[in-house]
Amino acid sequence: MKASYLKPFLLAFVVVLADQLIKIWVRNNMYMGQEIHFLGDRGMLLYTENNGMAFGWELGGVAGKLALTLFRIFAVGGIGYGLYYLIKHKHHRGLILCVALIFAGALGNIIDSTFYGMIYGYAPIFQGRVVDMFYFPIIRGHYPTWVPSVGGDPFIFFQPIFNLADSAISIGVILILIFQNKYFKKEEEVPSSPHSEVVEE
Repeated sequence: MKASYLKPFLLAFVVVLADQLIKIWVRNNMYMGQEIHFLGDRGMLLYTENNGMAFGWELGGVAGKLALTLFRIFAVGGIGYGLYYLIKHKHHRGLILCVALIFAGALGNIIDSTFYGMIYGYAPIFQGRVVDMFYFPIIRGHYPTWVPSVGGDPFIFFQPIFNLADSAISIGVILILIFQNKYFKKEEEVPSSPHSEVVEE
């Protein structure tokens, strides 16, 4: 395999491997809802599982779960082809690596939702739950009393619980948004010189 193809897919492989190793360790060594603090109350492992997309978003019911898993499979196939296309046509290296991160994140969560239910014996194929564990409630407080509907209620930032695959997707998307002018820069057309034209007699 050419180096231009090897590096992005190697990055994706490393991310998927690390994501799965963390999930397997959490599932085999922690109980649901257990917390392991490593940054005091601001950062911890909190074992949870969800049926849905990144950061716990989900579609309800068995049919919704199946549709979501199948959508993920088609999506990761499309992202993988897009990564191949970008490499083949020699797009910006930064863009290629960002798409590799997104591809890895999508693939990592597909493995959970496709196989974990069957492997761990709690659901048929395509009905598995995604393992999440990283929780960073950096800011805790209360909404001001004058805020409609939620005034006085507790406030936590950052509240979603996520995994390494979610992080890879988010980092890839954020970097593309930040550097989009660089990644999608069009080559400026060089104005043709009148002397370069061939004059027919």
